[in-house]
Amino acid sequence: MPPPPPPQGAMATGAANHAVPCSAGRPTKRNQRRNPASLSVRASSEANTVTLLDYGAGNVRSVRNAIRHLGFNIRDVRSPEDILSADRLVFPGVGAFGSAMDVLTRTGMADALREYIRRDRPFLGICLGLQLLFDSSEENGPVSGLGVIPGVVRRFDSSEGLIVPHIGWNALQINKDTQLLQGVDGHHVYFVHSYYAPPSDANRDWISSTCNYGESFISSISMGNIQAVQFHPEKSGATGLSIFEKFLSPNSSGAKVPSHKKASKLAKRVIACLDVRSNDNGDLVVTKGDQYDVRDHSSSKEVRNLGKPVELASQYYIDGADEVSFLNITGFRAFPLGDLPMLEVLRCASEKVFVPLTVGGGIRDFTDASGRYYSSLEVASEYFRSGADKISIGSDAVFAAEAYLQTGVKTGKSSLEQISRVYGNQAVVVSIDPRRVYVKSPDEVQFKTVKVSSKGPLGEEYAWYQCTVSGGRDSRPIGAYELAQAVEELGAGEILLNCIDCDGQGCGFDIDLIKMVSDAVTIPVIASSGAGSVEHFSEVFEKTNASAALAAGIFHRKEVPILAVKEHLEDAGVEVRMQ
Repeated sequence: MPPPPPPQGAMATGAANHAVPCSAGRPTKRNQRRNPASLSVRASSEANTVTLLDYGAGNVRSVRNAIRHLGFNIRDVRSPEDILSADRLVFPGVGAFGSAMDVLTRTGMADALREYIRRDRPFLGICLGLQLLFDSSEENGPVSGLGVIPGVVRRFDSSEGLIVPHIGWNALQINKDTQLLQGVDGHHVYFVHSYYAPPSDANRDWISSTCNYGESFISSISMGNIQAVQFHPEKSGATGLSIFEKFLSPNSSGAKVPSHKKASKLAKRVIACLDVRSNDNGDLVVTKGDQYDVRDHSSSKEVRNLGKPVELASQYYIDGADEVSFLNITGFRAFPLGDLPMLEVLRCASEKVFVPLTVGGGIRDFTDASGRYYSSLEVASEYFRSGADKISIGSDAVFAAEAYLQTGVKTGKSSLEQISRVYGNQAVVVSIDPRRVYVKSPDEVQFKTVKVSSKGPLGEEYAWYQCTVSGGRDSRPIGAYELAQAVEELGAGEILLNCIDCDGQGCGFDIDLIKMVSDAVTIPVIASSGAGSVEHFSEVFEKTNASAALAAGIFHRKEVPILAVKEHLEDAGVEVRMQ
């Protein structure tokens, strides 16, 4: 895998942060859960700088924002000497093992890292920053690592139905009493990875915690001043910020995270979705469609305005959303890429929201008004650098899947293939927008059908789900079942499964569709479209293999609070993250 493309030319938009006022929100009454936005400390002027090793892959803006949120300045590594002179070093590894080692070795930073660690200097590795400490990895390999910790990094085995990547909020089992993890036992933290380091007799002295996902794997290590975690503290809400604080301020006990029901396993996720577009006055607003129609049915026909994107995203984070998803439903094709309005939304939101951010809409090749051509990989790269953790691809993925099913050939040229190859499949979501088509018999069509729980208008007992593009306006000759399996083959790491028939109706998710697709793939499926009550969330988790459920309108209109959904799921015996 080639290393990720560095920022260059018109793509480099700078690292300036822009403060945007956000709703402060109120702490909830149940268990006196603390407002995560309040976890901020000031560092002393003498020790307020941390060194960050960013080698140009993926989204490390969130790590930067978490460090700055806690009152610290950042010094970027420019040379191996910067590593050796660091007082504290944070290494947020992103992307593929081989690509990272290639960059580190080529720049001389691999040897500098080994020496820094040998000196037992304060070090915090994150995700790939933990895996690279091991002897080697099977990812596109074997590939040699830094060789600090004995062991080989392996891929989760999906052959028995385990969903891979491991995406979501899981629980830690603490093996060693360390300052870094004090107060974390029993809380969920956010993971997103397909490869893991297995515990063994040879590395057991390093292990400070493990996690279970199909089997036990190393979730954190600690030896002297050397710390590393497989999860993402910068995306783990108040719990993650507490971990950062304890590393950055060793004499601090860290902000206390409120107690609640003990986390025990991978939680089901509740995701808040914000459809963002320009209204008729040119202002960016959050809107919501009724079967994809975002205009009021009144005489004004204006675009529904349900709030400002950054303010709503910040409030949903405070309210306990496990992820926030932005869907850009305005083309913005006249803008140079560096000036795309959604980039500014991401930059501002990532300063306030410390859970995963996904952005979708318009991830494709395009030429702006000045004639400048941008590849889909360039577009995705800029979104990642602006704060996105995952990008969502819609129409482009449909066309790529159709071509793949017709030829059986993976060209490697589609946006889906290119982005997943560079950033990893865990960073790529495919959004599927199907419409129900009733048939009297499965033999009528070549696509996968399902026996529906409610008959069609003419008494039909079966239906297939025809995929659409261009925001549901154009139908394509491919079913949701076939599309889901094809995009998994092409590199998708997650599926966002919508349903045009259910969108905005508030009558519940399309259980028939979600069960069919979630049973057909080994990657996580996010259920979307139709939520109208808390019971709809428990129903989709009880009757399907969905890993997450997404809603928009009921949250925007304050009909159903996120906390009410979480409390209902917890009472129904569904594992959820409670903050």
